Parts: sequence; structure tokens; C-alpha cells
Amino acid sequence: MTDHKGSTTERRPLRALVCGTAMVLAAGLALHFTPSSAEEARVIPAPVLDEPASGSSETATFAGGCFWGVQGVFQHVNGVISAKSGYAGGAKSTAQYETVSGGDTGHAESVQVVFDPKKVSYGHLLQIYFSVAHDPTQLNRQGPDSGTQYRSAIFPANDEQAKVAKAYIGQLNSARVFDAAIVTKIEPGKAFYPAEAYHQDFLTNNPTYPYIVINDLPKVASLKQLFPKDYSEKPVLVAASGSN
Repeated sequence: MTDHKGSTTERRPLRALVCGTAMVLAAGLALHFTPSSAEEARVIPAPVLDEPASGSSETATFAGGCFWGVQGVFQHVNGVISAKSGYAGGAKSTAQYETVSGGDTGHAESVQVVFDPKKVSYGHLLQIYFSVAHDPTQLNRQGPDSGTQYRSAIFPANDEQAKVAKAYIGQLNSARVFDAAIVTKIEPGKAFYPAEAYHQDFLTNNPTYPYIVINDLPKVASLKQLFPKDYSEKPVLVAASGSN
């Protein structure tokens, strides 16, 4: 398994070991990279089945590779109240970065999104997740990162979310939207555990970090390009809410 962050401490989060050759090259190419190109993102159809808008807030949890970029995308979506990095799929006792990085805890690096369903629907968040936030055809990896902790997974908060997610995956696969089948798993009944403070708001706090420049800023650029009406220039930050 490879890991772009490597051995990390809460006091010195950027003492990361780069992810093999990919990240060594990233450090050298960062100054020449234009994140607005965002070649990986694509326009995909909206879900036919969606949840009705009800209530003032709802929670959704997504996993799609490193949580830095996934969090960064959803923090810029209009209607999102908060987006927090963390771990889902495993036990509370193993929900720490160093342990999860071993790849055998059952956890995936995940992002818990609290949103206003009257402003953005669960189905529309799924559309952004599949088209912008990650590549749903990569099995147990995302970009330079590999291991089950980087898998593509949806952790539905209720039966309705699970139904919508399952139907949408079927819709996209039937339409052959992607060049390969979607490998995203739907994993109900899994708790979410917030990640360490130094992982929160990482994209916003470290915009020149080579991994962010190469892998994650293009995702935010794609959100702005493909979903201009949904894009918020000002991200909703965990630090601003005073929580972790």
C-alpha cells in the first residue's frame, strides 16, 4: 500500500513522507501545473431518483480517496453546512490516522457532509461526488494512493439514502457514463469518527502543498467549472465552527 501522507504527527502534519515516485514528481512539477484544467472530471446525468426535500439539515458520508480533496470539494458547495474529514467503516478503537493507514481496520478515509436539503439534494451531492470528487471506477485506490482505506464507498444515513445511491449507481452503469464499471460500495450502518484536527480544512490551509496542487485543487476547479450555480467561493470550514 502507498500513502501520500506517511508518518504524521498532530504537531507536525507536514512531516509527511511523499507517496513514492508520484509525489516526488509532484513536488518538482507543482510550479508548472495549472489546476483549472481538471481533466478527470466529467459531466454526468443527474439522478432520476432523489430524496424529497424535508427538514432543515441532513447528513451524508462519502469516501473517495484522500479525505483532503473530498472535504475541499464539499466545503465549496452551496447548501453544505459543514464537511468534516474522518473515518468510517471500522471500529471506534481504530479510528486514528496512524492505525487506519495500515489498511486493515475496515475504515475508509471519509467526509461527513451536513447539508440543507432545501438548497441541495442528496442526489445532487451524489452527482458531484461521482463527477468531481473522485473517480468511482478505481478499486481500492485513488490517484497515487492505494489500499482499502482509499476505497470508493457511500455510508448512507438511512434506507432512503441507500435506495437513492443504489439506483444512481445502476443508472450510471446502465448509461455507460464511465469507461469502466463503478466500483463504489454502499455500506449502511457504519459510524463516522472525526479525523485529527490537523487533517481538517487541509486543502484551504495548505494550497501550495504539492499533493494538494496536483490532486485536489483540480477537483475544486472542476466543481466551479461544471457546477457554477452550486459553487461557493467561500468554503465552510471546520475551524470556523469551533468543532473537530
